[in-house]
Amino acid sequence: MLLWASLLILAPVGGQFATEIKSVISLHPPWTTLFQGETVTLTCKAFQSNAPQKRKWYRWYLPGEIQNETTGNTYEVRESGGYKCQAQDSHSSDRVDLLFTEANLILQAPSDVFEADSVVLRCQAKANIILNNMTLYKNGKVLQILDKTSDFHIHQASMKDNGDYYCSGVKDTHSVSSNKIKIVVQELFPSPVLKASSTQPIEGNTVTLTCETQLSLQRPEFQLLFRFVKSSMRSEWKISPEFQFSPVRRENSGSYWCEARRLNSLVQKRSQELQIQVQETVRDVRIHSHPEFVFEGQELVLICSVNGVPRPITVSWYKKQPRLLKDRELQTSSKTEFKVPVVQSSDAGEYYCIARNGRFSLESNSVIISVKVPVSQPVLTPRPPGTWTLVRDKISLLCEVQRGSLPIWYQFFYEDVLLMKTKSTSERKMFHRLSLTENHFGKYYCTADNGLGPQRSEAVMPVSQPVLTLSPPGTQTLVGNEVRLQCEVQRGSSPIWYQFFHEDVLLTRIEATSWRTRSYSFSVTAEHSGNYYCTADNGFGPQSSETINLSVIVPVSRPVLTLRLPRDQAVVGDVVELHCEAQRGSPPILYQFYHEDVTLGSSSSASGGGASFNLVLKTEHSGNYFCEANNGQGVQRSYTVSLSVRVPVSHPVLTLRTPRVQAVVGDILEIHCETQRGSPPIRYQFYHEDVALGSFSSLSGGGTSFNLSLTTEISGNYSCEADNGLGVQRSESVSLNVRVPVSRPILTLRTARAQVVVGDVLELHCEAQRGSTPILYWFYHNNITLETSTSHSGQGVSLNLSLTADHSGTYSCEADNGLGPQHSEAVTLSVMGLTGSKNSLIATSVTGGLLSMMAIAAVALLFYCWLLRKAGGKPTFDSSRNPSAPDPQESTYHNVPGWIELQPVYSNVNPNRGEVVYSEVRSVKKENKLTAASEQEPFKNTDSCVIYSQVKGASTAASKPQFLDPLTPHR
Repeated sequence: MLLWASLLILAPVGGQFATEIKSVISLHPPWTTLFQGETVTLTCKAFQSNAPQKRKWYRWYLPGEIQNETTGNTYEVRESGGYKCQAQDSHSSDRVDLLFTEANLILQAPSDVFEADSVVLRCQAKANIILNNMTLYKNGKVLQILDKTSDFHIHQASMKDNGDYYCSGVKDTHSVSSNKIKIVVQELFPSPVLKASSTQPIEGNTVTLTCETQLSLQRPEFQLLFRFVKSSMRSEWKISPEFQFSPVRRENSGSYWCEARRLNSLVQKRSQELQIQVQETVRDVRIHSHPEFVFEGQELVLICSVNGVPRPITVSWYKKQPRLLKDRELQTSSKTEFKVPVVQSSDAGEYYCIARNGRFSLESNSVIISVKVPVSQPVLTPRPPGTWTLVRDKISLLCEVQRGSLPIWYQFFYEDVLLMKTKSTSERKMFHRLSLTENHFGKYYCTADNGLGPQRSEAVMPVSQPVLTLSPPGTQTLVGNEVRLQCEVQRGSSPIWYQFFHEDVLLTRIEATSWRTRSYSFSVTAEHSGNYYCTADNGFGPQSSETINLSVIVPVSRPVLTLRLPRDQAVVGDVVELHCEAQRGSPPILYQFYHEDVTLGSSSSASGGGASFNLVLKTEHSGNYFCEANNGQGVQRSYTVSLSVRVPVSHPVLTLRTPRVQAVVGDILEIHCETQRGSPPIRYQFYHEDVALGSFSSLSGGGTSFNLSLTTEISGNYSCEADNGLGVQRSESVSLNVRVPVSRPILTLRTARAQVVVGDVLELHCEAQRGSTPILYWFYHNNITLETSTSHSGQGVSLNLSLTADHSGTYSCEADNGLGPQHSEAVTLSVMGLTGSKNSLIATSVTGGLLSMMAIAAVALLFYCWLLRKAGGKPTFDSSRNPSAPDPQESTYHNVPGWIELQPVYSNVNPNRGEVVYSEVRSVKKENKLTAASEQEPFKNTDSCVIYSQVKGASTAASKPQFLDPLTPHR
């Protein structure tokens, strides 16, 4: 209990043991094996407890060369290799090996595993690959079936978890195995060692117990706790690894050990036991020297042992002066040692010490120091150096010692044969001059002796020509390999200085003191190609080896594929240049180009700089492109580059769509524009007489339409344009003629007087105010067709009649331009008879004429009906207008000497040999060729006059005249 009472009043006096500042790499995610294309973030940390954590730079190595230098402590990697990092003001980290693989199944584990760590092993399948019966193996035996999870947890790692791990799965009855991972659980810290400042302390002195151990440099962020144990009693856990007994007492004697454990962990270790025996206090002061025999040039230590004198004390050192009354005081301090760094002969004499503590003053015994100076080992060197090369050269061999009492005897030997013996009384060196012969190229050495024992020099011998060799053998090696240059001589005395050169540039200079071989190793980079040689020199002049040429082969890096286009967008017909280039790689490099895994071609680059492949673009060339590079050290594939090939629009086709054959005012016109080729989106622009109507976009191909409500102003030329950003294309012009239906015509009767009488000329004028030409007009008298006429100018038409009494009645007209007939209002006309003698004549003539005309009309009517029945036709009058309409009445002629019999003549005219038949009835003079004096001009005809005209279809029996096509001739 007294022990712990004394311990409880003690405070820790120090922290944990200082270690070197070393960078540490951590991974996120924590795996060292990943799939190709994934990314790992490396974090570089440098733990230093007494320094600020501000870093100016971080260097990343892969492997052996600086890969990158950053200001941040993170670095993303995607390539396999061994990575190191180095933070400013710290050493580089241990190497972390990363593997990016294209395997279907991998086993992932952390890079380092320490005891008591919680470890996760993950059996991971590639995306889109489903494996069954996932099983984890350890040392070839099944460890666990991974049914519902791909993770296996080790909760408290220990040495029993060491071993080789892998996993497997089944895909389509085939077994798939992962990579193997070797797990070695490392000690977080070794078992501590308990040390004491003194295991047999004097009672009253201070004793410090130290529990020494060290955390792994990979886990410097952890903290250790310590406690000290004696028998069954334990102290509390403390951060400090030290405890002091001040002062130490006799009851503190006993067996001690210490224990160390990690904070918040179960990892705990103890040291071996240490026996401490506290000595009883005895007042005694003694002096002794170290070493006992002092040689000139050595360090002399005088020790004043003070026992039984309570602290604090001071110690004074004295040297006796026999011829003087007072001894010389050398030093006074609290230290119990007095040092003479370099002893000289004048330091010989008698010494003592005095210990004082304020109450006591104790003087020690005396010690006599006798300084002895034996000769040091002599060194034999040629003078001048580097000239011992030719026979009959005069050289001097210098034998020299650094210290030793004079006089000194020197002897020179060649192959153990004595050449000369001489004595030096004033200097510690001696020369021997000789002329070289063929027999003098051997071993030389010398001896020196001043009576305290002879000393022999090392043998010297000129070096032979060195031989430079490469390991591993061969003149070619890969980047990242370790190469060792070995320079060796067959003979030559040590020390030998070896120098290694690359292209006459000094790489390193190494001294060999015991072996005739020296080597220089380095991790190969691309810059290490070239000539190497070495030299060897031991003072007789340098000898140079033969030159060796080393060729460093650099595997190709991941190539970069660049698509070079003549414009911003890829267009059909353009020439695209596919350029593939690897930034690193020894030539020649073979480049292979692919489109959607289909080989396009290959090209070889004999001197670097990449290769190109030209392709004339077609629509099917859209898709993904990549390239591969290979120089015989493995194929590297570039990232995929997508290309979309656009097609310029072709000439569009404009289509006008109307609900009927002809475009009519008021109809809806659909204007459709469509191009047969072209990459969407396509913008269509519609024009009427070069005036823009509007525009629409088609996002998925096909055409587009624009609707218009037709008016007369819309007639004209239409066109459209198509544009998808690769050039505008315009359609052919399409003409549109918008036709206007005829309006209701107006019938006008024009006469010379207000009251018309028989014999007057009547002008019937029919005109429609609106309507597209040509317009066909019909004139009706009492709903019986008189005549038809066509107007091509838009104006009306007229019909002249010489009036008879039969012309009284209603008149009307009809207009039609193919878009529907329109009928005028009926106009009533009353024709008055003649007066005077004329009336008598007419009355007389009427009686006989009526009988004759009625007979003729009856015969003509019967004959006409017989012709119609034979032809399958119908009467020419419109039964809808007047079902009981009479036959055309007879013409009455005034002032005629005799009767003229009119014989109706029927004829069918079909000038176009089509289905339209023109029926005409003409009146022909049969007997009397005299012309009536009263005949009006409009009825004059040398042969006949048309008194009836009808247009019929040859295959139909339509009673109403039809509209004639404006391009068809008519009469």
